[in-house]
Amino acid sequence: MLEFIRSDTKFDFASKMKMAVIGSLVLILIGAASIIYHGGLNLGVDFAGGALIQLKFQKESSVDRIRSALEGAKIENCFIQQFGARDSNEYLIRTAEAGIDLKEFSDRIESALTSIFGQGSYEVRRIETVGPKIGKDLTQKAIMALALAWIAMLIYVGIRFEWRYAVGGILALVHDVLVTVSVLSLLNMEFTLNTVAALLTIIGFSINDTIVIFDRIRENLRKNVKGDLREIVNVSVNQTLSRTILTSFTVFLVLAALLALGGPVIFDFAFTMFVGTIAGVYSTVFIASPFVLAMERYFPSRGRRKK
Repeated sequence: MLEFIRSDTKFDFASKMKMAVIGSLVLILIGAASIIYHGGLNLGVDFAGGALIQLKFQKESSVDRIRSALEGAKIENCFIQQFGARDSNEYLIRTAEAGIDLKEFSDRIESALTSIFGQGSYEVRRIETVGPKIGKDLTQKAIMALALAWIAMLIYVGIRFEWRYAVGGILALVHDVLVTVSVLSLLNMEFTLNTVAALLTIIGFSINDTIVIFDRIRENLRKNVKGDLREIVNVSVNQTLSRTILTSFTVFLVLAALLALGGPVIFDFAFTMFVGTIAGVYSTVFIASPFVLAMERYFPSRGRRKK
């Protein structure tokens, strides 16, 4: 492990750029196909509107048994999924039925389940309702929050470095969000406000690591203005590799603890962060920095001759 995190590694990251871009595009396209197949993201009640009830059963149950018990409840567009760990026996029952009365929804669910499973066989953990107008407003604000974060990062990096650094950094951030959303769609996980919070956190984490590498590239360029940019990019990424690995490893430790011990309430946030952190480290090394190198062919840095 100590040998792996040394700062004098000599991996040729620049040569893997094309392969990395192709791999990312394939994953994003698969995610897009998954979204189309599922008829969109699995939006939580916060975005889709409707009602949601979370139940914890005393004994082991299944989605099929619960669905069978709810056939007499006559709830339209009912969606049932297991919540949290497999042995938690917790389930979410959600409906996007517009204008549904929360008490009526709860009474119909409990009446149907009690008749099959018996009194006291389950515990109601939470009941929520969101109107369709509120859901639409939250969706717009979530998209706006992501867009504003990207724009702010673009301006900051553009001022701090050069425009191509800024574009490379933003491409990496967009990549992180798209890859994470693709994975969530492939797993058909619920897209909630916690997910949006995690995506915004990922953007901040990823751009921080990217700026560290960009700063090292700029520093090495000042030392060797006429040097081969390909080699300078590789050296810079290798010099900061140990920092990237150690920083990400500590984040993974925290996220692993949240996934294992945080419970179902924080699971969406922790899982999204876990996937996004992996995508962030990958994009910083294989997307952002090589993009700067690719642009050198067409827009050489100030003080450098076009090769």
